[in-house]
Order: sequence, then C-alpha cells, then structure tokens
Amino acid sequence: MKCNYACGSAEHGMARRQFLGTMAGLGATGLGVVGGLGAFTRPAVADQLAKQQKRVVVINMHGGLSQLESWDPKPGTTTGGPFRAIPTSVPGIHISELLPHTAKVMQHMALVRGINTKENDHGKGAYMMLHGRREQPGMEYPQIGAVMAKALGTDTGLPGHIVITPGGGGGRGNDSAYLGPKYSSIALGNGNPPQNVARPGDITEAAEAARQAFRKKANDAFSARRRTALTDAYVSSYDQATELMKRGEVFDVSKEPAADHERYGKHDFGRHCLLARRLLEAGVTFVQVSHSNYDTHNENFDFHLEQVGEFDKPFATLVEDLAQRGMLESTMFVVLSEFGRTPNINIYYGRDHWGTAWSVCMGGGKIARGAVLGKTNETGTAVIDHEVDHANLFHTYLAALGVDSSGNFDIAGRKMPMADPSSKVIKDLLT
Repeated sequence: MKCNYACGSAEHGMARRQFLGTMAGLGATGLGVVGGLGAFTRPAVADQLAKQQKRVVVINMHGGLSQLESWDPKPGTTTGGPFRAIPTSVPGIHISELLPHTAKVMQHMALVRGINTKENDHGKGAYMMLHGRREQPGMEYPQIGAVMAKALGTDTGLPGHIVITPGGGGGRGNDSAYLGPKYSSIALGNGNPPQNVARPGDITEAAEAARQAFRKKANDAFSARRRTALTDAYVSSYDQATELMKRGEVFDVSKEPAADHERYGKHDFGRHCLLARRLLEAGVTFVQVSHSNYDTHNENFDFHLEQVGEFDKPFATLVEDLAQRGMLESTMFVVLSEFGRTPNINIYYGRDHWGTAWSVCMGGGKIARGAVLGKTNETGTAVIDHEVDHANLFHTYLAALGVDSSGNFDIAGRKMPMADPSSKVIKDLLT
C-alpha cells in the first residue's frame, strides 16, 4: 500500500515549532483562534490552502457533440467528414482542426476515446452522464453536482452547486434527490445572479440585522419543540440566502478586468466561462456551464464549425487560467455530452445519435496529463480498446479528487453508495 504521510502540501509543511510560534504571536496580540486554520496561517499559506480546496467544472455540450469533429477525428475515411486533424501540445495526439486553441493546452488534459453507453436517447443519455447510473423506476439519484457538493463541500457561505445556463430565470433545481435541498443546484440564467440577492433599499442594515436576529430566535424556539427534516431544510435555505446577499458581488462578472473579457470572448459562452472561473476562485465547489445545441441531424459540419469554434477559445482560456493560478491540482474539469454522433453521414449532411463509440475530455486533480485512453476503429464505428461507460467515468471523477468512490453517504442511518456499486474507477486515467 502506498502511504504518503508528508504530501508536500502547505498545511503538512508547517512545522510544529512554526505552528506554536504563530499561536504565541496571536496570543500576544490578543487574537483568539476562531474560524479554523485560516485564522492563524500566514496570508501566503492561507492562499495556498484555498487553492487546495477541491472543485469541479463541467462543460455540458447539450445535444450530442460529434467526437469526429472534436476529440477523435478520422480524416480521409468514409466517415471522417471535411475537417483535418491537427497536432497538439502533446506529441502524437491529434484533435479536430476546429479546436486550435484547445490543441495548445492539451498537456493539461486527457481524452477518453472508448466510451460506449449503449444509449441513443437524449433524456436517458443525459441522465446517465450526469448521474453515473441508468434511470430506475421509483428511484431518483443525485446529479454529479450534488454529489460533489456533498462529498467535497466546504462552508464558504456560497452555494456548492451552481449551473450556468444559456437562458432561463434562475432558481433552485430539483437534482439532489436524497441528499436534500442544501445540495440542489442554483441556476444562473444567462449568467445572471440568483434572484433577490440584493437587500431592498428601504430596509437599513440595522433593521435587517434585527429581522435576522428575531428570525433566528423564533426558529430556535420552534426547533426545540418540533424540529423536522423539512424545517431544517427551510432554515438551511434561508441561511444560505442571507449569506448570498452578503456576497452578491461574486456573481458580478463585470468586475473582472476588461482584458479577461477580451480573452474569453464577449459572447455568452465566453462570459459564462469567465464567470465559472470567478465562482471557482471564490470557493464554489461545483460549476456546470452549458453550451448548445449540438443535435446536428442536419448540416452537421456547418453547425460544428460555428459551435465548436465558439467553444474552443473560452474553454482553452479557462484551462490555461486554472493552470496558471495553480488550481489544476485541486480542480477537475470535464467536457461531456449525452452521447456522440454517428460515424455515418445521413442524406441531410448530418450525424445522428451515437452512444456506441464516442469521447470525453477531462483534466485536473489526479487525472493523467496528456493522456489518451481508449481507441475506436478506423471509421469510428466501434471501440476496440479500453471500453468504458458512464458509471466508470462517474467513479473516476470522484477518485480524481481524492474521494473513495466506493464509499457511501449516510442518509438518516441508511448507506447510499456515492457511485454505482457495480462499476469501478478507470485506474489507467489516474496518477
């Protein structure tokens, strides 16, 4: 068994004498040690510890991204289409020419080219990829964002599970199942802040503090007599809302430098990726960004030329920023979809649904850098090496962030597996 007791992290690098000396210094200045390690570490160490907080960002390519126009091109074949394959920053790895910016940061990521989910339905495929399991009658499982928020979450005063959507008005999702509403998603429609996070102008700060004190007193009195899971959920949601009101500026992407807006692009997807970076830096555990629509039954090549072209630079910029900020060791990213597209091209120059042999891109955490796992045949119609599925991927996402994917959540005394117990981690993807 491999045991690394001295892992080289900032907290393990702090010697006992340094620790006691810092404590003595705090005592001399009259400061109490309140709020955990961050209260007595030096700013540089506190910043390092913040970087080690585990985080996840998922880019969901709604509709079914074509693997042949992205991660597994087959130029010069009967199924390959018109686009070339280009070299990347990792010798020997080629991806579609529609991803020139992503090709330059390939050293930070891995490709999984052997996915076979055996599912061609949008709803079922999306469920499998976001839950790590197939749908079962009478049973609802939490989505990946809720699982990550529960397994990795720290108390930052911010939601642990945020979904940035192209449209919509925001609000809380219903995607945490038995983990409870605390871990449900909060949607930022078109990247806008959550609703009602600003204190009304006619309520003073002092009046608001008095209101909250009275609410807490009433809640405590009620809970002492009739506390239930429902009342706990209500109190938790309300407390989270009040914290959001204090930190509403976190959602204001306009506060990012103009140069960053230029680098990411001023279109919606670029703005959403920049917002995702901002939220991750602020301490949000899980952020999902949506990009659509890749359901290209007609004119597949024209649509991917436009859509993948829009995706390429913001995504590559996000990966590069995470790397430069020292966050990749603790932040995993995944680009997924509900399935791929058919190798065969239909009469409308489109590609149809294809869950038999397709690809996902990921990186960060313990994911091996510059790796390719799995292989499809010459025309992309079948996996011929290292076949994996949605459940394997879900286990691997957890393991990449140091979570034992065979573990359980304790839900009212009942053990609920974090991931499909009949599946396992893709060990060849981890370092």
